[in-house]
Amino acid sequence: MEERESSPGKRFDAPRIAITRVYTRLGDDGTAALVGGQRVSKRDMRIETYGTLDELNSFLGAARESLRESSPVHPRLLELAPVLVKVQHELFNAGSILATLPEDVHPMQARITAEDVASLEAEMDRCNSELSALRSFVLPGGSRLNAELHIARTVCRRAERACVALAAEAEIDPLVIAYLNRLSDALFVWSRWVCHVVGVPETLWDPNKGA
Repeated sequence: MEERESSPGKRFDAPRIAITRVYTRLGDDGTAALVGGQRVSKRDMRIETYGTLDELNSFLGAARESLRESSPVHPRLLELAPVLVKVQHELFNAGSILATLPEDVHPMQARITAEDVASLEAEMDRCNSELSALRSFVLPGGSRLNAELHIARTVCRRAERACVALAAEAEIDPLVIAYLNRLSDALFVWSRWVCHVVGVPETLWDPNKGA
């Protein structure tokens, strides 16, 4: 993989795609094209990784809509809206680098950066400063937005596991794994913060209630 440029901020190339027709029939044989043009089986672990990121992105889109619908009653929720949009763009950046073999990566190609990881940490710290300490694990629920953020969290963990599996057999950018690890934590914090803002009590795990 080519060395990153050390310029501040993000200066990635615009997407090099032109979608004129959705179907191509090229995938009818069970293969998919990587950024470099190579065709690989759709069961390839590389396809599994960025496919799972696509799934995660869709759940975040659903969470954004729930946030928008709830914001007239709870306007503070809108603080999270630009954060989720930013994450959606970053997931596409991660997918771009995962869909590219190391030898085909170019210096200005979209990717995850250390700044992206640090931004998630800062956002977690901001939200977590308003929350009380946990004394047990939390059960998803309390509001639709909370549940959707938990769904996104679990899909994010699955994406992280897929990336770790891919890294065991091929070279991938380690920042992608670090980012997904941090994002899953952030989604957990945001799910708690949503309950705090909306004023819905969290449901804590009680082992005896499952007996």
